Amino acid sequence: MKFPSLFSPLQVGPYKLKHRVVMAPLTRMRAERPSLAPRPLNVEYYGQRATPGGLIIAEASPVVATGHGSPGTPGIYSEQQVTGWRGVVDAVHARGGLIFLQLWHVGRVSHSSFQPGGVLPVSSSAVPISAALKTMTADGKPAPYETPRALETGEIADVVDSFRQAARNAREAGFDGVEIHGANGYLIEQFLQSHTNLRTDRYGGSIANRARLLMEVTEAVIEVWGADRVGVRLSPYGVANDSGETDPMPLYSHVVKSLGPLGLAYLHFVEPRSSGAGRAEVNHQNVPSAMVLFRPIWSGVLISAGGFTGETAEAAIAAGHADAIAFGRIFISNPDLPLRLQHGYPLTPYNRATFYGGEEMGYTDYPAYGELERA
Repeated sequence: MKFPSLFSPLQVGPYKLKHRVVMAPLTRMRAERPSLAPRPLNVEYYGQRATPGGLIIAEASPVVATGHGSPGTPGIYSEQQVTGWRGVVDAVHARGGLIFLQLWHVGRVSHSSFQPGGVLPVSSSAVPISAALKTMTADGKPAPYETPRALETGEIADVVDSFRQAARNAREAGFDGVEIHGANGYLIEQFLQSHTNLRTDRYGGSIANRARLLMEVTEAVIEVWGADRVGVRLSPYGVANDSGETDPMPLYSHVVKSLGPLGLAYLHFVEPRSSGAGRAEVNHQNVPSAMVLFRPIWSGVLISAGGFTGETAEAAIAAGHADAIAFGRIFISNPDLPLRLQHGYPLTPYNRATFYGGEEMGYTDYPAYGELERA
């Protein structure tokens, strides 16, 4: 099947994409230890998935040491990490691709074993993740979530500064832009949503106050990059990491309308049918579509992610609901995914057991279609 809309050009900020098949940010937990810097294996992985005029959004990368919540996730706060990422960027650019880095702070989705000095993770308020869910320690063992420490008002400026400095580091590494992770129950969303934000200062209470951290972070990152090289990711109807707003429309309508005048490169929605954040196959039934709901109030470039096939991606773009589609799991197992979609080649199934941690297996050993043909 041919996908004319999916393979039409698209202007994203200053960049002209040759197609609209975006590689979604995917946590793979394969950074070098203990530096948490990208290594040659990561360089190979991203290079394999780069295409001329195609956009990769690199995996979520903590902006500060306290922002980690999973083993082996690469950071963007040390010189060694910047150097490691530079190798990744160079490999993508060598194949004519573009690459943005997703800036991340997990907040309460962490464990004291990840925290310098073994202190508690931080959040908007001291609200723990449901006891029904489990996390893992820094050495990969299952553990219950701890009750996080609420950030003091005076500490929030330091969080914003961490994102600002990470944005500078991403520029130094040669990235083409950055994406702010405001989705999937991580720190920024912990401030956004009412069940996790019980604050009574200027970062809590009203929707405008709960959105203040996101807006301050976005403005800080824009200071470094310019708005047209900055994206924001949101998951209005997501449930990942015990997230979720009872009535998302008022909150996220305010957020989308507030981001609109800034001139961002794009807004990136996680569709609710895919909000398991990688833990399991999720296919929520009878849930709204974020791209359909918020497209009328967002005039800029809109990227949507969440369980798309070539057919559903083509339909979303043809209908005007989204401008580009980010693919995750099938980009893992099909390093040449744009080529396969363009020509209707069969897709290689992914192996969920190899998503997180490890070495080459399930990471760089998936062949391109031409390699399969020659095998």
